[in-house]
Amino acid sequence: MASTPDQGSFVIVEPGPGDRDGWASLWSGYCAFYAVPDTPEKADTVWAWLMDPAHPVKAFVARDEGGAILGFTHYRPYPRPITGSTACFLDDLFVSAGARGRGVGGALIARVVEQARVRGWSVVRWITAEDNVRARSVYDRMADRTRWVTYEIRP
Repeated sequence: MASTPDQGSFVIVEPGPGDRDGWASLWSGYCAFYAVPDTPEKADTVWAWLMDPAHPVKAFVARDEGGAILGFTHYRPYPRPITGSTACFLDDLFVSAGARGRGVGGALIARVVEQARVRGWSVVRWITAEDNVRARSVYDRMADRTRWVTYEIRP
């Protein structure tokens, strides 16, 4: 159990079928935060990926002592040809407003890093919005900001 003084304890675990509603509530908040449309179909697709042992996208959730989901992260391996290695991409990270400041986000990242170490992945990488100041303060304490600029094309 991770804990912070006077703020309660939580555990970082892989989600199970019973976590669907708690995850879905946070998923909706995550989509709203990034102003990305959320649909039941999209949520169902992502949840099905998370529950499929053969799918590369995996997750961890932070669960409090009462079983409530406080946050989640989704991650997956990806090949890095330039290094001849497999790395980890941390796709999504979200913590409920009421649980922020309790170390939940950092604990979720640390659990992904532990998983990467166990699997022999060379690096854990993620992106965030430039104006995501609160999250970036956590990231700046835990990781090195890279010099890479991100581009995308929508086919």
